[in-house]
Amino acid sequence: MMFKLISTLKEIKFSGISTGIEGKTMCLEKDKMIWIFKTTLKIRRFEEKVAELYTRGLIPGPAHLYIGQEAIAAGVCANLREDSYVTSTHRGHGHFIARGARLDMALAELLGKETGYCKGRSGSMHLAKFNKGIFVADSIVAAGIPIAVGMGLAIKMKKTDQVAVAFFGDGATSHGAFHEGVNLASVWKLPVIFVCENNFYAMSTPLSKQSAVSSLDEKAKGYGIPSVVVDGNDAIAVYQVAKEAVERAVDGRGPTFIECRTTRAMGHYQGDPQEYRPKEEIEECKRKDPIIRFRAKLIQMNFLTEDEADQIDQEILQEIAQSERFAIASPNPPPDEAAKYVYAV
Repeated sequence: MMFKLISTLKEIKFSGISTGIEGKTMCLEKDKMIWIFKTTLKIRRFEEKVAELYTRGLIPGPAHLYIGQEAIAAGVCANLREDSYVTSTHRGHGHFIARGARLDMALAELLGKETGYCKGRSGSMHLAKFNKGIFVADSIVAAGIPIAVGMGLAIKMKKTDQVAVAFFGDGATSHGAFHEGVNLASVWKLPVIFVCENNFYAMSTPLSKQSAVSSLDEKAKGYGIPSVVVDGNDAIAVYQVAKEAVERAVDGRGPTFIECRTTRAMGHYQGDPQEYRPKEEIEECKRKDPIIRFRAKLIQMNFLTEDEADQIDQEILQEIAQSERFAIASPNPPPDEAAKYVYAV
């Protein structure tokens, strides 16, 4: 391979304060690292609850779980301000939570309840949250990329110091929207960060059968965009490259493409039998679990103790249980208001 996979597994200096990545030294803030750990756990426990509720028939429509990719959402979003713009995908629960979504309202939305973020209208694949920034998920592959580019253009025209982030999968890099988007962002030097979550499968199609280029950062380099390949299961490595990308965007130096190589621990959708994947590959995903790895790092760096990590997990499980009770008890939207909030008049 002609690229270097950035990972702190071997390069980290376990002094508890810094890590070396590509010859650079990064000071790690304890509070920031704990936030990332909590966020990855929130995503994991949330998705496990979604899988359970889906099996019980309480979640209408399909659900695409983010289990195995938590380090990417948490590591990137740890660098974003509240007013940063984010576009997501059909596999967007993790991004949504990393952007500060309340678990009870998010779960209520997936159950189609009136108390959800979109009043129960969005389902799993079209989550949205509007505050100082904008979060919007789109089930159409690559559709969020030109939207993020438009956000970046708005930021540049308003001359603010915000950034826009587009999360998308490896399959999106074969769509025209990707190529149009990265080209415009490069030509106009827009403050956009393109985060490719490469789990090596576009639905059931392996990367080797969907792209002649195995290292997807090469596609972005063709448009003159600084690109990097990172171990997407290493939260600290993701945090570092995203931090540099945000700094680049804010400084007016244009977009960055980050290819996060990761593992999709679950099927493409909940209930996917995954007959297209070798069983040993699925087992390997478990061994690369980003949360187990990150927890071990934080403990070795003296940022957490085993007991503190367990306590955080217990608190999150309690929050998940409360969110489940809230979501199930919440009312369904009135049938005669089915079109309310859907069409503008």
